[in-house]
Amino acid sequence: MGPQGKGAPAERGEEAARPCCGCRFPLLLALLQLALGLAVTVLGFLMASASPSLPLRATPFWAGITVCLVAYLGLFMLCVSYQVDERTCIQFAMKLLYFLLSALGLVVCVLAVAFAAHHYSQLTQFTCATTLDSCQCKLPSSEPLSRTFVYRDVTDCASITGTFKLFLLIQMILNLVCGLVCLLACFVMWKHRYQVFYVGVRMCPLTASEGQQQNV
Repeated sequence: MGPQGKGAPAERGEEAARPCCGCRFPLLLALLQLALGLAVTVLGFLMASASPSLPLRATPFWAGITVCLVAYLGLFMLCVSYQVDERTCIQFAMKLLYFLLSALGLVVCVLAVAFAAHHYSQLTQFTCATTLDSCQCKLPSSEPLSRTFVYRDVTDCASITGTFKLFLLIQMILNLVCGLVCLLACFVMWKHRYQVFYVGVRMCPLTASEGQQQNV
């Protein structure tokens, strides 16, 4: 009984030190970031091809590229040798960088949603007319010299008031979901780093060890 009692804590420690491929990094979050980032990027380039005069803020492919970079970093973290309590500098640096880039991705996605929502609200109020190879749209205003928005290389204003409006709506949904995934990734990384504050995780092993010492 004595040798078995001494060897049991060591075996438990070895089992706890063994990394789990699915536990050492939230793989699902990185894959979600990659899929959503690619969708936002492709849709942004499609929106940019609709008219070359569209502003950069109206075609948020830049938000998708940012999230894709964050996802690639998260997937690359799987290749780093795992050690308990982050005993390697590269592991700690990559986790910190992933946390910061996920926070940046959250901010970028929120900006993309805000720009898309603003442009969408304008499109719902536009009065458009086709002239040559462009579409000229105006906001309803009592002033005769109100601002005119010109969309070049457009043969029909329906592509702006219809198709482009649909693109903006999809962009709002995709960037909103993408921002929530980035926020969840930040929370998971924070919890993984500072989960020692949760008393239930640490108190049980300490209580068990104290009971063993009292028995001895």
